[in-house]
Amino acid sequence: MTLTQEPQVVLFKPQGSIDLQGGLALTEQMTQAGSQPHQLWVLDLAEVDFMDSSGLVSLVKGLTSARQLGCRLMLCNVQTPVRLILELTQLDSVFEIFDSYEEVLTLVNNSSFALVS
Repeated sequence: MTLTQEPQVVLFKPQGSIDLQGGLALTEQMTQAGSQPHQLWVLDLAEVDFMDSSGLVSLVKGLTSARQLGCRLMLCNVQTPVRLILELTQLDSVFEIFDSYEEVLTLVNNSSFALVS
């Protein structure tokens, strides 16, 4: 998993499967990010080809953590198998999902977003 931090954006790039083991690693990364309030957390799922219920738990925990810290969590590059899981569980209406990381950056650079506390 890759973690990149910029002053305003924290980028998480998990790889492979977000199952029990991958989900725990993702949760740990999000916990250790030591985020400052009003940052944007971006979860780039371009290299994730599988997610199970344990992975969903990790995503929801990440969303909860981000909100508690006054941050905002967005998903991008969601692959079809993962998108299907999000749609079946109706979590696609809970998460902000973008087609690409560039689309997220465009939103940030246009400053047309507000963080929810």
